[in-house]
Amino acid sequence: MRLERLSTNQFKIFLTFDDLIERGLTKEDLWHDLPRVHQLFHDMMYEASDELGFELEGMLLVQVYLLQAQGMLVIVTQNDQQLEDIDEDYVEMKVTLDESRELIFSFFDFENIIDVCTHLHNLGMDGGTIYHMDDRYYMLFDDNEVDGQNREHIIAIMSEFSSPSIITSYRLSEYGKVIIHSDAVTQVVEYFVNK
Repeated sequence: MRLERLSTNQFKIFLTFDDLIERGLTKEDLWHDLPRVHQLFHDMMYEASDELGFELEGMLLVQVYLLQAQGMLVIVTQNDQQLEDIDEDYVEMKVTLDESRELIFSFFDFENIIDVCTHLHNLGMDGGTIYHMDDRYYMLFDDNEVDGQNREHIIAIMSEFSSPSIITSYRLSEYGKVIIHSDAVTQVVEYFVNK
């Protein structure tokens, strides 16, 4: 579990799917086993509170994003509005759960992108967008670009050459530089492999 304080009243938690499994949960449990999920959030909030020195009280707004290959990103915001006539130790969580169907992987070296594109092209894939940000390359596939493909196989191939990224597509589009806007697999194979 990775923690990061974002502001005086907000912090971020990232758990990989391995972290969830260590805590005895699967991705499917997050949608169906509410008592165990409630206990997971309770434990995570207090671990984060201890590690970040964050005083938990009142209302917490918890936004949970399930990322396809990466795991779970949780943004916790403590509401500044104090709740009246409530025990000081009382904490109320309002949880929203959303699932991202896009795949985002980060690469240290463009050579690895060439390798992954060669394998994906052999599977009949042609889409993708490539960004550069903070000395890394990022490859993004929208849900519709992966439709009809074996998603787990694609994730396995990409994981050989890169790492799943917790950066969102919104952040990439705002702060990253687009290297190849669309059909990245096809373009990389055309320019770097078939020469």
